[in-house]
Amino acid sequence: MFCGKAKEFLSRNRIAFTERDIMKDPAALEELQKLGLMTTPVILVDGEPIVGFDEPKLRLRLKIE
Repeated sequence: MFCGKAKEFLSRNRIAFTERDIMKDPAALEELQKLGLMTTPVILVDGEPIVGFDEPKLRLRLKIE
């Protein structure tokens, strides 16, 4: 549910992103675990994770009004 909202938000604001499905991509799951996280979505902005669909934080970090 929140992954879909995150993708919709990024697309609506014309932010390019790469989707990684941890259910289908073991390397993506391993990367998530290395970050110490076990929840999705995780959005990396300049290498810093934003956990969950946190629109205010995304707007701030991506400089979207």
